[in-house]
Amino acid sequence: MSTSIKQRIYQNRADVSDLLELWRAGDETIVFTNGVFDLLHPGHVLYLEQAAALGTKLVIGINSDMSAKTLGKGDHRPINDQSARALVMAGLRSVDMVVLFDEATPLELIQVVRPDILVKGGDYTMNQIVGAQEVMAYGGSVQQLDFVEGYSTTAIEQKILKAGLDT
Repeated sequence: MSTSIKQRIYQNRADVSDLLELWRAGDETIVFTNGVFDLLHPGHVLYLEQAAALGTKLVIGINSDMSAKTLGKGDHRPINDQSARALVMAGLRSVDMVVLFDEATPLELIQVVRPDILVKGGDYTMNQIVGAQEVMAYGGSVQQLDFVEGYSTTAIEQKILKAGLDT
């Protein structure tokens, strides 16, 4: 029986831990990645499909609105609120769990999830990947996936703004 989209979204870390325990008991391989995922684009979708293929369960950490504002992308970001972003992510076939986090980085969430595989895009160096040392210390691995050129939320935002100015 599959879960509904909203049932894949978590804010309570205790509920997250309970489900992860069940998955581990079932010998699932847990993959984790994180981001704001403000305006979902093909680069995100391809990246998440690749991440999901590395294991059997894909957990996505999404910056809450408060957390996203600390990333320096502008006062107007995120464009979509955390509920909308979480719902869109949970609706993707490749995603098994979405967890919102308020902290500036996903480190605390990574320590709760304890993924078998931590994944980030190729636009990050290994020493920029939050949680990499912690995951490798308990025997997990860190994978860097190829960056999909030509897609970014900032580029989409700029295109929309330019189109508005041209009218």
